[in-house]
Amino acid sequence: MLNFCTLFNSTYLIYGISLYESLTKHCPSFHLYIYAFDDECYDYFSEKSLPNITIIRLDDFEDEDLLNIKNSRSFGEYCWTCTPSVIRHAISSFNLDKCTYVDADLFFFSSPQPLFDELGSKSVLITEHRYSSRYDQSAESGIYCVQFMVFKNTVEGMKVLDWWRNACIEWCFNRFEDGKFGDQKYLDDWLERFDTVHSLQHIGGGVAPWNVQNYKFEQDGDKVFVIENHSKVELIFYHFHDLKFFQNNVVRLTNEVYVLPKSVISFIYNKYLKVAFTILNQESKFNFFSNVPPNYFNRVLFLTLLIKLRLQYIVDAIKMRQFYRLFSKGNYFSFSRFK
Repeated sequence: MLNFCTLFNSTYLIYGISLYESLTKHCPSFHLYIYAFDDECYDYFSEKSLPNITIIRLDDFEDEDLLNIKNSRSFGEYCWTCTPSVIRHAISSFNLDKCTYVDADLFFFSSPQPLFDELGSKSVLITEHRYSSRYDQSAESGIYCVQFMVFKNTVEGMKVLDWWRNACIEWCFNRFEDGKFGDQKYLDDWLERFDTVHSLQHIGGGVAPWNVQNYKFEQDGDKVFVIENHSKVELIFYHFHDLKFFQNNVVRLTNEVYVLPKSVISFIYNKYLKVAFTILNQESKFNFFSNVPPNYFNRVLFLTLLIKLRLQYIVDAIKMRQFYRLFSKGNYFSFSRFK
């Protein structure tokens, strides 16, 4: 049994359901512990009673340490603060031998078992950002990404988890300060600080908008492969960072600073969005769409190139010989592109 935990509120519901659908397809035996950060999210999963899910209400999870600092942080900062506490709560409350934290906007394309096999006798698994050189933000955002983390219920594993929880309760903000950033920069020295931490080497885990430029991608039937130099492995999970759904049937694949190769859009985003659009059509009671002006789609070119997009986007498009992006709508697409 593979045990996962995640946290999100109703605004992230579409991502959380998509994550669950991908686990259902690629994990024959799993359980997902969802920490609902608002009542709408809790009520949704309580009413659905989906198999392999346990839903935890925020009030049943928060302890005195968290409540004491809750009002001093934004909602996003509080979510970051809670991440190690969520993992700790899942392990202790449900007596798990190990638990894997996953961001709600992850999606599995194949079985994650190879990632667990790589952990071996170590008690903690962390994943690098693996930034491409043009997007390297390691100095401020951290070497590692809090997206997929495994903690075993061992003395060594819980020692690392408790250290991280205490650090996040003391300081966890959306700014770079004194070598810290959110819950993430704390991980930078874990390989030296602790002897039980393993950094994932499998390139199929942790593919994201900031590192797709490092790889080539191939599709064979329902499988997607990641290629780096002479290494070719199956894509295990992708991090759909900053993907947003807008009114007027517009989707932004990711932040405009990232240039996505055509193969990534065709092989990866196409699969994810087909699942997401099915959910959008089924769950009409929730509003997943960001508000935008009625004529926004017609103005996207100007917004992305003149306002939202930095000069780096244009430079990258030229470097990657993706000249079509200079005359397109960047990372914004109509829903019809993926149906």
